[in-house]
Amino acid sequence: MSFLPPDEPQPGCPLCEAPGGTPIAQSRLWRVIRAEDASFPAFYRVVWREHVAEFGDLDAAARVHCMAVVEAVERVLRQRLSPTKINLAAFGNVVPHLHWHVIARFDWDSHWPQPVWAAAQRTVEPAPLQRLGMPLQELDEAVAAALNSLS
Repeated sequence: MSFLPPDEPQPGCPLCEAPGGTPIAQSRLWRVIRAEDASFPAFYRVVWREHVAEFGDLDAAARVHCMAVVEAVERVLRQRLSPTKINLAAFGNVVPHLHWHVIARFDWDSHWPQPVWAAAQRTVEPAPLQRLGMPLQELDEAVAAALNSLS
């Protein structure tokens, strides 16, 4: 899948200039990538293609559509992985381009119960990817299928 940048990219914005991770699916409004994080292999981002900083910058229809994308990713992670919790976050403190983090969390993960950005609480053995119970490619394909049904 080729990277589809915003129609009016913001110079210097990493999410305008590059996918931001492994591309999973995209439309003319959004893209979903999987973050490259060995500690949290089921860490996805919903990136709004238009360079806006805040969720409230979107009109009502776009907000509904954006959250439908976030929910579709969450639903697949819950159905396929049965995580302890799903973390949703939209900070934008470092990259002020609207994007949502959708992260499957487990009570065995290295940072549980702290946020993924906190200090690790433990070493995880076997590795998190092995503990997921399914190959990432299969998970990515399930996420992509759910997102394609939205388009």
